Amino acid sequence: MHHRPSRRTLLTATAATAATAVVAATGTAVAPGAVAAPNSSGGSHNSAATTRRLKRIIARMSLEEKVGQLFVMRVYGHSATDPDQADIDANLAEIGVRTAAEMIAKYHVGGIIYFTWAHNTRDPHQIADLSNGIQRAGLAGPSSLPLLISTDQEHGIVCRVGEPATLMPGAMALGAGRSRSDAREAGRIAGAELAAIGICQNYAPDADVNVNPANPVIGVRSFGSDPQSVAGMVAAQVKGYQSAGIASTAKHFPGHGDTSTDSHTGLPVITHTREQWAELDRPPFRAAIAAGIDSIMTAHIVVPALDPAEDPATLSRPILTGILREELGYDGVVVTDSLGMEGVRTKYGDERVPVLAVQAGVDQLLNPPDLGVSWNALLAAVKSGEVSEARIEESILRILRLKTKLGLFEDPFVSRRGVDRTVGTRSHLAAADRIAEHTTTLLANEGKLLPLSRRSHRELLVVGADPASPSGTTGPPTATLAAEFKELGYAATALSTGTAPAQADIDAAVAAARGKDAVVVGTYNVTATSSQRTLVSALAATGVPVITLAIRNPYDIAQLGGTGHAASLAAYSWTDVELRAAARVIAGRAEPRGALPVPVQRADDPSRVLYPVGYGLSY
Repeated sequence: MHHRPSRRTLLTATAATAATAVVAATGTAVAPGAVAAPNSSGGSHNSAATTRRLKRIIARMSLEEKVGQLFVMRVYGHSATDPDQADIDANLAEIGVRTAAEMIAKYHVGGIIYFTWAHNTRDPHQIADLSNGIQRAGLAGPSSLPLLISTDQEHGIVCRVGEPATLMPGAMALGAGRSRSDAREAGRIAGAELAAIGICQNYAPDADVNVNPANPVIGVRSFGSDPQSVAGMVAAQVKGYQSAGIASTAKHFPGHGDTSTDSHTGLPVITHTREQWAELDRPPFRAAIAAGIDSIMTAHIVVPALDPAEDPATLSRPILTGILREELGYDGVVVTDSLGMEGVRTKYGDERVPVLAVQAGVDQLLNPPDLGVSWNALLAAVKSGEVSEARIEESILRILRLKTKLGLFEDPFVSRRGVDRTVGTRSHLAAADRIAEHTTTLLANEGKLLPLSRRSHRELLVVGADPASPSGTTGPPTATLAAEFKELGYAATALSTGTAPAQADIDAAVAAARGKDAVVVGTYNVTATSSQRTLVSALAATGVPVITLAIRNPYDIAQLGGTGHAASLAAYSWTDVELRAAARVIAGRAEPRGALPVPVQRADDPSRVLYPVGYGLSY
């Protein structure tokens, strides 16, 4: 068995009494975070004795508590009881409560999701205190239930908890590294740090197979385009996360990798046949289930071959119950993607979505746009008999089993000492740097410009895109790259030119390049009409060698043909750990060991492949 890091009890006298009562009721004496042998039913935490104990808890719950257990909701503020006034105002406007504690008392929610923009994730100690406050509020309720606290900590371009926590390479970077042991280690470290700050359910890894280069919502969040390779990496990450005592979540079922529509703003339609789905999209989810995945997130996509009614998968009984539950044999927790996304709101109103989702087979309803509307709609559906109370209890049992498995009934609290022992430790940061060095991919190296010699190319200019940090704590990319080059003994100057440089930006970059020995350009999703192309061409025309570094999707090189760049690499994200690794590769302090996990197609003829899966140069 695996165990998460020890959690020191911080119960007040009242909360301690409540927690003791719950432990007595459940009879749970499992170690915090004990992980059952991989299967789809939850292993030892799904035993008949545990089921009987949990059903006794459910039998004592009011109907309002039962409905609330299915909801996982956002809330503004850094504190469960004393947020800033601006966050109180936001909570009142969106939820009708002042604080997280008030929301838990009013709606009995079973979980809370953290967001950076909701001011939940300032720093590790604050996050731990917030988590403890949320758990105290749960234990103070009528049934004294701990909460599942969750977040989207995919790493790479989706990251809610930033420095000083350890930031790992994202999925496609790990796919380029091709090391399942690295993927598992990244998951284990990330999971341990989340557990230390009280986050017990992570919405990662992404199990989508990114076969569409134009995919606007997945892209580098996917491990790659090969179903079997993605499946292996997903299984490794699941085992890594869950070995640290947190719940992992494979997403987005039944597969969001082949779409050109963003489900945040529209309703994508996947045209795969049933056979294509089985070959392309199913393998990673089967691998996750075989690895003992605790939860699976649904996708707000239409797949007519899987459901002729063309309901979003989140609301589709043929997909969630027929395929996921019955065909794939999964009996863990099913959580929706955010119910605030347009993809799930397009066909039905907000009051119908939670009812239809539960009828389809969902257990957790994530982040509805209006909690009051959704909560009351589901409550009314149960009272009217449209949704049976037994169906609600079926989901609650899965949720409580997961809380039992994670040790939350035994001790849901974390300590500041535990944070200091675990989060952002020297060994974790060193592991992140080592793993990142395995991912940087060298795609072009004309005249063997790289590795860049300090003797002949000491004076560097770093220009390019400076997108906002995924976690709000790193970057900007040009400054990060320049700082790392300085650490490596170069004289480097940073100049931000943006993702759409104007002519004035290009002129400034050209002027700054004069007298330099080389220019590094960070590119960000270059298109045929992007002025980033103009920037690279203008810099190359100065005669100074130009090195391009794709800091998001690795397809940029296809759009840079004819611009005159001398070398090109892919970093797969603009977080500091990946940028520093790319700088070390450029400088020859690390070998370029990454290989493309997706094909790069020709810009002038997408039917032809410019660089195949597995391509990558070395020194």
